[in-house]
Amino acid sequence: MARAFLVVMDSVGIGGAPDAGRYYNGTVPDTGANTVAHIAQACMAGRAERGRSGALKVPHLDQLGLGAAVRLASGASAPGLGMAPTGAWGAATEVSRGKDTPSGHWELAGVPVPWDWHYFPDSTPAFPDSLVRMVAQAAGTDGILGNCHASGTRIIAELGAEHLRAGWPICYTSADSVFQIAAHEEHFGLDRLLTLCAEIAPSLHAMKVGRVIARPFTGRADTGFIRTSNRRDFAISPPAPVLTNWVQDAGQRVYAVGKIGDIFSMHGIDDLRKGDDSELMGHLSDLVEDAEDGSLTFANFVEFDSRFGHRRDISGYAAALEWFDAELGQILPRLHVDDVMILTADHGNDPSWTGTDHTRERVPVLVSGRGAWSLGHVGFVDVAASVADHLGVPPQGPGMSFF
Repeated sequence: MARAFLVVMDSVGIGGAPDAGRYYNGTVPDTGANTVAHIAQACMAGRAERGRSGALKVPHLDQLGLGAAVRLASGASAPGLGMAPTGAWGAATEVSRGKDTPSGHWELAGVPVPWDWHYFPDSTPAFPDSLVRMVAQAAGTDGILGNCHASGTRIIAELGAEHLRAGWPICYTSADSVFQIAAHEEHFGLDRLLTLCAEIAPSLHAMKVGRVIARPFTGRADTGFIRTSNRRDFAISPPAPVLTNWVQDAGQRVYAVGKIGDIFSMHGIDDLRKGDDSELMGHLSDLVEDAEDGSLTFANFVEFDSRFGHRRDISGYAAALEWFDAELGQILPRLHVDDVMILTADHGNDPSWTGTDHTRERVPVLVSGRGAWSLGHVGFVDVAASVADHLGVPPQGPGMSFF
C-alpha cells in the first residue's frame, strides 16, 4: 500500500509570485525576490564562500526539477541548476493573504486562510496597554521588556542581562502575525515560560494573531546568551479539517516531523518527532524505513528560514541547501516502489533581499515516485489533494490532484 512523505523546506522560494508587489520588507516591495535563484547567483559569483565554495551544489533537488521550477515560476536563471528533470516538477502559487508559516502550511494542507491576520505596528511600544497588562499578570511580574519589533537573537543580547535582573519576560514581534516571549530557561524557568504562553494564547488567537511563540534561552551576561531547541509554537487552530485530519479520519497513520505539530495544534497527528534539522533528518530517514503502509509523514525543516533567511546569511543558506541535498540523496533510493515524496516550501525568505522578513514567492513542487513530467503552475491546495489522492483518501478542500 502507498505511503506519502510531504517535506517542507521552510522558506525555499523560487520567485515569481504575481502579487509580490503588495508585500514589503520595510519600504521595499518583494517584487523580484527569489530565494533559490539569488543564492545560486551569489554562489556562482563567489559571494557565498564562508563554510562552502563555488557554484551551488544541489544535484538531487535539481534532478527532481528545482532548476526547471525556478525558470517556470519566475523566468530567472539559477546558475549551476538545469538538469533534465527525472521527477515531476512544478511551481505552486499561494492565495492566502500572508507570507508566513501558518498561511503556507495550512494551504499546503488544503485549507486557505479565510481571514486577515493581525499584525502589530512597527513602533515602540508595539503592543496595546491591555495586552501588556494581561501578559504581566499571567507572568506574575510588574511589566514586560521589549515591546517592539526585533530579531530574536539581537533582543536577547540587548535585554538578556536586564531580564535576569528584573525577572520580566522579553516580549517582541516581527512582520509576521506573532507574539514572541523570550525567557531564560533556568532563571525564569522553561515550564513557567511554556505555561505563560499557553495561558495567553487564546486571547491572542481571538485577535487573529497566528502564533504565540516561546523562545527559551540560556547563558550569562558576560559570556553571551543563546537560544535553545525548546522553542514551542502555540498556533491558532485551522478553521477546517486539513490533510492530517483527512488521513487520520480514514484510519491511516500520520507522522509529524519538526514544527508540524505546533503549526496544526496537533490536529490529526498520531506521532510527533522534534529536534534540530540534523535530528529531523534522522527522523525522516527512520520513517522511510519504518512508517507503515498507507501513512503520511509530514515534515518541516525550519533552519533554512530561522538560521539563514531572516539573518540574510547567503553562505549559510547555501550550505544548508547543500547539506539537505546530500542527505536527500541518501534517502530517495530507499523509498518503496509505491511511495511518493513531495518536496515543497511555505514561502520565501531571500537572504539577498533587504530587511529581515519573509518574501512573497512561488514555491517548488518536486515529486519523486510518480515519473518525470511537468506539473506546470499549481496551487498550494493542490499539494494536499494530490497527497490524499495518492493515499486513496477523499480530499475535503478546494484543491485538485495533479496525479
